[in-house]
Amino acid sequence: MTILTALPLPALAPLLLLAVAALAARSPGRRPGALPRLSELAALGALALGALGVAQLLLTGPVSLGGGALILRLDAVSATMALLVGFVGWIVMRYSRTYLDGEAREGAFHGLMLATLAAVLVLVQAGSLPVLIAGFAAIGLGLRQLLLFYPERAEAQRAATKFALVWHAGDAALVLATLLLVSATGTVDIAALVPAAAAASGPAVKLAIALIVLAAALKTAAFPLHGWLTEVMEAPTPVSALLHAGIINGGGVLVIRLAELVQSSPGAMGALVVLGGLTALFGAVVMLTQSAIKTALAWSTVAQMGFMLLQCGLGLWALALLHIVAHSLYKAHAFLASGGAVAAVASLKRPGPVAVPNLGAVLKSFALALVLYGAVAAVFGLIAGPKTPQALALGAMLIFGVAYLVAQGLADAAPAALTRRTALASLGAAAAYFSFQLLAAALWGPSLPAAPVAGPLEWALIVLAVGSFGLVAFAQALFPLWAHHPATAGLRVHIANGLYLNALLDRLIGGFRAAKTQ
Repeated sequence: MTILTALPLPALAPLLLLAVAALAARSPGRRPGALPRLSELAALGALALGALGVAQLLLTGPVSLGGGALILRLDAVSATMALLVGFVGWIVMRYSRTYLDGEAREGAFHGLMLATLAAVLVLVQAGSLPVLIAGFAAIGLGLRQLLLFYPERAEAQRAATKFALVWHAGDAALVLATLLLVSATGTVDIAALVPAAAAASGPAVKLAIALIVLAAALKTAAFPLHGWLTEVMEAPTPVSALLHAGIINGGGVLVIRLAELVQSSPGAMGALVVLGGLTALFGAVVMLTQSAIKTALAWSTVAQMGFMLLQCGLGLWALALLHIVAHSLYKAHAFLASGGAVAAVASLKRPGPVAVPNLGAVLKSFALALVLYGAVAAVFGLIAGPKTPQALALGAMLIFGVAYLVAQGLADAAPAALTRRTALASLGAAAAYFSFQLLAAALWGPSLPAAPVAGPLEWALIVLAVGSFGLVAFAQALFPLWAHHPATAGLRVHIANGLYLNALLDRLIGGFRAAKTQ
């Protein structure tokens, strides 16, 4: 047996990161010598091991390390996530070298970041339920300390407390699910769990699946316990970027890893659609009302994580994994570049008039976007075969967002060039959606279950999701018309504050009292 078949190479990455993190304990203060450079090199090493893991998978196929309760597995999903986490982690650690330079606890920060990154790499390679639990628990401990990097801030204490309550509640749900599955199936090996659970189908298995969905919702800051995610700005900017390297999307990794088990329960799939869709719509609407760029980005993440859960609930597992990859890369960059973006906007000259679409333009834009989407769907259907109702519904939801651009191009004040560009944007978005769908199916389709055949429940959820997203997208397209109207001024204030759900949670944990005593 060669090393290629005996040891998943990405499994070495957490050890490398923890070795350098241990050095931080000896130099936790300001300008800790070579530690920042070593931290970047360790993260680069983790990225290299992730890339080698992809090559190893292509050469040898899936590889497992360990047995019993402690298993790490290299397969299509874990190799993708290890490469993604390694890349984002390296960029963030490189950025941190200058961003944290001269901070009083600079060395400790590098150590905490590396330790948390190591925990994420363990999580994404987990081949058994105990390893999943250990990875989630370690991430929670590390991220809580990072949120308290400025411990004197009352807001940071409040955010860390809320995060710990929600995150570790998810850990507890996952522990209970594991105990139920062990009692019903006698195994914690994820690969052996699905057939064993199918054979032992009963109340314990159904309850375990419900707890897994609950854990995933808590890990992704789903509605209504999303408040801590909108307050991550209390930590340094690299923490916000690192959050998108398998932490906030860890709930998605959980349900994707257990996709066959979750998909065996129609109720669990329906819960993912409803909860994910509600979170996506809520986050998207609140995001429109935010003036601070980082707060808007945080609300955007709330919406995106909800949309990811929605994709999982529709059984579009490969697309959900593609969403994790694309969103992680985009949002990590957005947080790291947020300061430069503010400076660039501030340096611009005062913009000219904006083409504001009226009701007629918005109606035309939605009709045009859907017609173009239908044409592209028909072409791809002839090329690659018919699409599932779930995939077509998801594409329609995405094209509603493009309809907003088309509406601007159809406004009375819009020049003809803008109209042409926005129409092409709609066409390009539809073509890109089906192209990426083919790519995701080729990369991860063989490792993940196909979407279930749509029955009455699935059709009802599809209609509900498409209709809800269509209505919200329609309201967003008309946002310039109603947002500043006197009749809706109060509503905008309530939405901007997230309907005060976060404030209610603050009150429950005594956060306001803690802030007053500082």
